[in-house]
Amino acid sequence: MVETNNYQMAIDLLCCHLGLTEEEAKEQLGLTEDKHTHKNVVETHHALMGFTAEK
Repeated sequence: MVETNNYQMAIDLLCCHLGLTEEEAKEQLGLTEDKHTHKNVVETHHALMGFTAEK
């Protein structure tokens, strides 16, 4: 995840002026990590390396 310290002022502005939560502001700025995408990347990596169990 990107360091949010560099974006804290933008996060604060979105929270104060638009009434967003901190998580919503981070999402608007593209600072949140998509957990679903990360899981898919890990699964693909494991499949390519032959670490997955075939069922």
